[in-house]
Amino acid sequence: MDFKNRLYLILAGIFIASLISANLIFQKFFTWSPFGWYTFELSVGILPYPVTFLCTDLISELYGKKKADQIVISGFVASIFVLGVVLLADAMTQTDWSPVSGETFHEVFGLYGSAVFASMIAYLTAQFIDIRIFHFWKRLTKGKHLWLRNNGSTIVSQLVDTSAVLLLLCATGAIEWSRFSLLLMNGFLFKVLIALADTPLFYLGVWALKGKIHDDPDEEIWGHRPFAEEAIS
Repeated sequence: MDFKNRLYLILAGIFIASLISANLIFQKFFTWSPFGWYTFELSVGILPYPVTFLCTDLISELYGKKKADQIVISGFVASIFVLGVVLLADAMTQTDWSPVSGETFHEVFGLYGSAVFASMIAYLTAQFIDIRIFHFWKRLTKGKHLWLRNNGSTIVSQLVDTSAVLLLLCATGAIEWSRFSLLLMNGFLFKVLIALADTPLFYLGVWALKGKIHDDPDEEIWGHRPFAEEAIS
């Protein structure tokens, strides 16, 4: 297998692992005070989730829109499969000597069904919006201003994702409506900070890999394949 395909599989694996782990661990909440004067209240599920947008942006930039869409669909299928496994495990009667009781297991994973339902609707909507905004800016700028399409697409899609998943979780009773506004503000601000923080990583990845991977059909729109230094201007 050549480097191009190996990298695609690695990015796909990181994407799917981040997505599924975010859905599995979401029920624990934590506080974080990065500036001292403001405290975030966040689900631990938010920690791996921004990685999914970094992966789709890298795949969009290096491989094109079609490959990015394929990863999103693959993540959806993988999440549905894991949902089935978790629900089946929750339905099994534990043995007398089981280290984890059925009650404890259900307390941890009992909300997984409604959570995944909410998460998957938000996930599909946000990821497809992210990919399309990314390629809109890429076409508009003729492959330049990488920072614009990276942050512009991610920030908009993260707002959609955070709003959608909280609306659905509140509507299903998983979270009280009184917490909606605070969790929306905290979740969105955290994701914006992460999106800005991962921009140097995005530039580094494109700089290191663009010259090795020329598989982006969008580049045909402006009639040439820009060198890495053009793409990151």
